[in-house]
Amino acid sequence: MEWNEFFNYKLLTIGSKYSLEVWNLLLAFLVIFITIVVLWFAKRLIERPRLFLNQVDKKRRHSIFLIFKYFVWVISFLMLIEALGFSVSILLGASAALLVGIGFGLQQIFADLISGVFLLFEGTIKIGDVVQDDDGVIGRVAEINLRSSEIVTRDNVVVIIPNSKFVSEKVINWSHNADSVRFLVEIGVAYHSDVEFVISCLQEVMDSNEKIERNPQSFVRFINFGESSLDFQLIFWTKDPFTVENLKSDLRRQIHARLKKEGISIPFPQRDIHIINPSKSGESNL
Repeated sequence: MEWNEFFNYKLLTIGSKYSLEVWNLLLAFLVIFITIVVLWFAKRLIERPRLFLNQVDKKRRHSIFLIFKYFVWVISFLMLIEALGFSVSILLGASAALLVGIGFGLQQIFADLISGVFLLFEGTIKIGDVVQDDDGVIGRVAEINLRSSEIVTRDNVVVIIPNSKFVSEKVINWSHNADSVRFLVEIGVAYHSDVEFVISCLQEVMDSNEKIERNPQSFVRFINFGESSLDFQLIFWTKDPFTVENLKSDLRRQIHARLKKEGISIPFPQRDIHIINPSKSGESNL
């Protein structure tokens, strides 16, 4: 068998209008192979840049790659259909009515797909961001796909959220504007304590913690004369808002140990209760 006969060998025939030959199948595999190679080179070029893209932050570069990836796969899919012997224009024309019917039934999915494109282009939410949705779920963005995104919570649980939720509802992005996020811890001490000495001790506790940023500088704020204590706030910045509750716990432990060492007491609410005996009060009035 000659090469020409081999390439034109019919693997599948449907009526008189369609036949799948060997060269169609080989061309389809070639399209897939070229697509994979192009995406591999594009990922290395975009996510590990050596030229102008090194000025773009890593999260944004990943979004650029995802946009390029989806665009390439759409083009490849159309080329794959042509390679297999189908006419794209004929298929689209024949399935127009079907697509309209399907569209009405899949409105939410299409909304999620469009929202995914908006997320990738706008860059309001990127891979690695710590976000909080309207339901109070806090997690780190692990993946942004066209229809949905994957969020890993502090309990290491993966939550799959439709992209339309990020576009149509309020979402808090803890790491959108800057790498460091501000948090605070509150503490109250007894009224007889030396305020300046307490502030100095609390500041030293924050300065000794490696997870607290030095720039911006942390500080202590005297906020109120409480009902049973002098109230202070420890204001600090950290680059890891995802595990900030662990950091707050460490700070509270260190504060408790330091105040105990310095003899500074942490008060608790106390009430004086006066019990009046009705019978005796009646006798005293006579």
